[in-house]
This record gives sequence, structure tokens and C-alpha cells, in this order.
Amino acid sequence: MKKRKLAVAALALIFGTNTFAQNLSAISQQETSRIIKTLSADDMQGRSAFTPGVDKAADFIAGEFKKTGLKPLPEENNFKQTFSVYRFTPQEKEVHLNGQTVSADNVFAVTNYEELEWDKDINVATEVIKESDNFRAAISRINSLEQNVLALVHPKHTDTFKAYQRYLTRGGIQQKKNEGNSKVFVLTDQTVATDYKIEIENQAEQLPLTNIAGMIEGKRKDEIVVFSGHYDHIGILTAVDGDSIANGADDDASGTTAMIMLAKYYKKQPKPDRTLIFVAFTAEEIGGYGSRYFSEQLPPDQIVAMFNIEMVGKPSKFGPNTAYLTGFEKSNLGELMQKHLQGTTYSIHPDPYPEQNLFYRSDNATLARLGVPAHTISSVQIDQDKSYHSVNDEIEQLDMAHMTNMIKAIALASRGIVYGNDTPTRVDKSTVRQ
Repeated sequence: MKKRKLAVAALALIFGTNTFAQNLSAISQQETSRIIKTLSADDMQGRSAFTPGVDKAADFIAGEFKKTGLKPLPEENNFKQTFSVYRFTPQEKEVHLNGQTVSADNVFAVTNYEELEWDKDINVATEVIKESDNFRAAISRINSLEQNVLALVHPKHTDTFKAYQRYLTRGGIQQKKNEGNSKVFVLTDQTVATDYKIEIENQAEQLPLTNIAGMIEGKRKDEIVVFSGHYDHIGILTAVDGDSIANGADDDASGTTAMIMLAKYYKKQPKPDRTLIFVAFTAEEIGGYGSRYFSEQLPPDQIVAMFNIEMVGKPSKFGPNTAYLTGFEKSNLGELMQKHLQGTTYSIHPDPYPEQNLFYRSDNATLARLGVPAHTISSVQIDQDKSYHSVNDEIEQLDMAHMTNMIKAIALASRGIVYGNDTPTRVDKSTVRQ
């Protein structure tokens, strides 16, 4: 009897392995190459937000979802999840600080108000960015504060201050208008603000953005697994050797392609236990507005896991067919993925670049802040990648065999969660930086 059971088990293992191999054959290098080549082509013009190029990419992705047989999300008529943001362009700035008039060239504001009027009788906190401070870290901390802030910036930070100011002069993007808190930054050698008057006027322009989202309905409608990548990039740059298009092949046509291929893969499998949502996020490069909007449309407690995919077109430092998971320690999603890859040629590792803060630099962070086990799968060697955010990020720079194998690895690693056998631990929201 024992021999019979062992023989049956062995046959099951053989047939199971063959089934996996057959299933994974649906993820082909030829199809992967077709999709990423289209998304990173010159006629997409770098897929910058608010441009015809990103609209063309959106149409292409929606077309792929339709061919694959995905359904629109509930209460949506199609795959396009369109919403609005606002671009605030400074018009007038007048600041008086401790009896002195401050030049408008030494002021910028992070605000979604068309008109801002502050004086010493308004409840505004004062922060000082000292000569010894890290300006980028300080501004990030101040912007996260849930209150109005007047920040006095030491002149030592003039160059970085001016860079932020130039960026905002082109128009700062905000989700909402005339609500919430504002931050005003003043370049000055003064370290106290006993008396001040601030008047700022902005022009507010409403602009559309579009996520592309489709689904495979599972047996459990209220348990959701998200596969995602962002399809926008940074558009047109200063020409280098006659090339001005930042094609964004690895960042993040690779992740978007992987997400589409996983949709094609799971559509050919038996009906999943959990509902699968496949989403291409917009506006990641300008503040993650696509994932922010998406996160507001679903109860976060229903999202069991998020596999966000970013820059998987090149081998990782761990070698071919390997990738890493950002925020590995914040849930056990990575351990569950590793379990399902044992005995294969694929492997997932903890993020080897914690100093780069990659967990917070992609669309996973928005859902992780809500407690979702949301992580980014990546293989880019970010500390030495010279094509990042440049005109050289083209398909010719990618290893398509590696990328195709990474998609297969994610397919295998995610099956336990998709079919309800595994449930990752939730992210402790208190450990996630806002």
C-alpha cells in the first residue's frame, strides 16, 4: 500500500511539474518583446503625463486588456479609470518677514490653494532648515506634517532651493483644490518669524489622468490580489547625440509589460479563488497620483496582496533569473513567494539597496500605508544603472530572456495567494513613513 501511495505521489509530482511547464509556456519571450517594444517606441514620446504619448500608451494597454478577455472594474464601463488633478502655477508672491520684504525669487509654496494669506495671527507652525541640515530630507519631513508650516531655509541651501522653485514654477500637481495644509519656504538668514505677512496667488488648471484597470473575477469577490506597474515616464529631455526621447523601456514599460503578461497567463488558468485586478498606473513619475486615486476606490482590507512590478528588464546583483522585493521585512509576502520558487531556477531576495528607499519610490507605498502587503518586485541595479531617467533607457539595453523569466517567476510565486492557499501578513501602518 505504501509503494502504491508513493507511486501515485510521484506521478502527481511529474504531472504537476509538466502542468506548470505547460502553463508557463503561455508567457513567451516573443509576446513579451512585442508589448514592451510597443510601449517604449519613439512614437510614445516618453509617455509623460498630460501628453498625447501617454494617451496612446493608455489606448494600447486597454486594447491588450480587451484582447485578453479581462472585465472592467465594478461600476466602470471600460478599462479607463479617469480622474482629475490640478496644476498650480505661481502668479504672485509677496512676503514680509520681521519687517523686511523678501524677494519673490526667494519664496516657493507647496499648496493647493488658489489664494493663500497668512499673518502672525494665523495658526502656522515655523520650521527652520539649518545650514547643517539635509535639505531634501528636511523638506520631505516638513511636507509630511499635518499643519500649515512656514519654513525658513538657510542660504547655504540656495542651489537646491532654487531647483525646487524652478520645478514648481512650471506648475505643481495636487490631487485636490482649496483644502488641506500648505507649506511656504523662504530662503533667508533669519531663524525666527515673530512677525510676517504672506500673500500668494496661484492659477489652478484642472487636468485629466487615466489608470488602466481590468479584472478576473474570482470565487471570493471580496478578496483581491493586485498586479500593477506604472506606464508613464518622463517624456522629452535635452537631446543627447540627437536623441531626446526618454523611452522608459525598463522604467517602467518592463513592469507594465509584466503585468499585462500575467493577466494573459492567469486568464488561461482555472478560475482563481481570489479576484485579480491588473492595473497600469499613471503619474507615478510626478507623485504617484494614479495609485493614490486607485487606493481610494477599494476598501484596503479587501486587498490581500499587491505585486507591483518596476524595472525588471535587467539581471539583478543576485544573477540571472533573480529579483528582489522592496520592504521585504514589512510582511511575509516575500517568504511566501520564495516558498513557491524553491526547486526552480528563479529566486526572490530582500531589497539589497535599503539606502535608496525604493519601498517608498513606487506605487506600492500608497497601499502599504493602508496596511496592504504591497511591495515592488524589481531587478534593476539601481546604484549603478546609467540608463535610469535618461534617453538611453531603450529596449536594446534590456535582457529579454531575463525579463521573460522574471514574469514566469512572479506567476509561480503568486499562485499560492491567487488560489487562496496563502495569505500574507498585513503591513503595520505605524512602520510605514507617510
